[in-house]
Amino acid sequence: MDILFFSIIIITALLGIFGSVVLLIRHQPEGGRRISFQHFIMLLAVYATVMLGFGILYMSLELLGVPLLREGKDIQTESYLHLIEDVLYFSAVTLLTVGYGDIIPQGIGRWIAIIQALIGYLLPAAFVITTVVHYDKSKEKRVDRL
Repeated sequence: MDILFFSIIIITALLGIFGSVVLLIRHQPEGGRRISFQHFIMLLAVYATVMLGFGILYMSLELLGVPLLREGKDIQTESYLHLIEDVLYFSAVTLLTVGYGDIIPQGIGRWIAIIQALIGYLLPAAFVITTVVHYDKSKEKRVDRL
C-alpha cells in the first residue's frame, strides 16, 4: 500500500513539474508591453511548483528507503517536519542553482538534482524568449494594422 501511495505521489509530482514547464513555454503575456507582470507571476508560480514537485519526489523516495540526500553523515529523518524542511530547502537551493553544499545528493539523487538544476537554469531563458517573441509578434501586428 505504501509503495502504491508514494508511486502516485511521485507520478503526480512529475506531471506537475512537466505541466508547469509546458505552461511557462506556452504562456504568452497579454498586451504589447515588453515585461508583463502576469508573465512574471506565472514564472514565480512555475518555480514554486517545480520546487514543490521535486521536494515531494525527494521526500517520497527517502520515505521509500532510497537514500538520496546526505546532511552531515546522513539525512536527518527523526521527524517528518525536519525531512520536509530538508527536502524543500535542498529543492530550492538546487532549482535556483545556489548549491550551498550542506545537503549533498547521493546515488540516483545526483541525477535528479542535475535535472532539477537544468530546469532551474533554463526557466529564466524560457521566460525571456517567450517575452521577446511575444513582443516581436505584437509589434508586427501593430505595424500590419497601420
